[in-house]
Amino acid sequence: MTVKEVFRAHAGAQVADTRAQAARAGTRGPRANDTSVRGDAGDAGTAVEGEGGPTASAAPAATVAAGRAAQELGIRRAEFELAVHLGLIAVAAAPGGGRPRVHEEEIARLREQPGFPDGLAERVRTVGTAEGAALLDIAPARLTRLARAGCLSPVTFYLNRYRAVVWLYLADELAAFAAREPDLLAGRTPLGMRSMLESGVDWRPRNWRSQRIERLLNRTRDPWARTAVQASALDPVQLAEVVDDPYERAYLVRVRPEPVFGRPGSMAAREAMGELMLADHPDEILWRRVNLTLELDGAREDRPAPRPGDDGAIRAASAVRTGAGTRTVTAAPAAEPAPPPAGYGAPGSAAAGAPTGKGLLARLGWRGRGAG
Repeated sequence: MTVKEVFRAHAGAQVADTRAQAARAGTRGPRANDTSVRGDAGDAGTAVEGEGGPTASAAPAATVAAGRAAQELGIRRAEFELAVHLGLIAVAAAPGGGRPRVHEEEIARLREQPGFPDGLAERVRTVGTAEGAALLDIAPARLTRLARAGCLSPVTFYLNRYRAVVWLYLADELAAFAAREPDLLAGRTPLGMRSMLESGVDWRPRNWRSQRIERLLNRTRDPWARTAVQASALDPVQLAEVVDDPYERAYLVRVRPEPVFGRPGSMAAREAMGELMLADHPDEILWRRVNLTLELDGAREDRPAPRPGDDGAIRAASAVRTGAGTRTVTAAPAAEPAPPPAGYGAPGSAAAGAPTGKGLLARLGWRGRGAG
């Protein structure tokens, strides 16, 4: 497929998406109690829809298991899990716990979309460096440089036989980038980008973390769960400096949103995931500490972390808040830019309804040059 064909395919997909959204808006009424949960790319995240319907008296809708839903949609299980992760497929919490299920009406909606079933499979198609470069008609080395410079964000990864991380990209996002930035696909690499690459910069892990955190934050509006998502990007030492209460730190581990779909990976894969999840650059670490501090302030105002003896009641309250507060997502989010560097955007964010000034900086462990 040539670059021109990629452009035409991407434009056609956008038109089909617009028509499908318009059709849904006209045929599906508002669903006030619908919710969604989106999980992690690396280990197949999930979207969870809240229990119940538009009214408390409505009969529960029929649901099917994830494997059955994938079969009816004509896609592989891994593609189904990625579609759920991206928000393309809404799923419902199973009564009494267990893995989420899919409403039959959701399957019917997807089957009615233009281009079914190939359209859905194409939207979740992932490619590695070689295949992605062939898709854009560029050299694999150039695609790698673009990704290292932060122009492209991987959606997931796997470990090869040498236990090296192999990044995967959404083919649809590569096509969108080619349509948006054709000048970067040919000619000399811009001077600023060359200088950055020569210094050894690699934004792929950082961009993957950024998108992962954003999607996990969309899983819930519960303040403590959102705080736990921000905390997952910091190592234990950094976390203890921001969250000094051990009971709060223990609670963050318990309420952290986890992917529901996906099978446990190997020990090497879990270790790689643990390393990639942690912020590893000073300005990214500071940015995550700022966000963690702001989320923690909101969580403390909402309710205290449980102490021994009262955790059951608070955990139940948390479950109620989570079920009532999450959102339904039926479209893939745009690629999120990487967190701003230190000093860019952070002061403004801190000013929005949270303590600022010396108090916040002290809690972040960031003391000025003149601090004693």
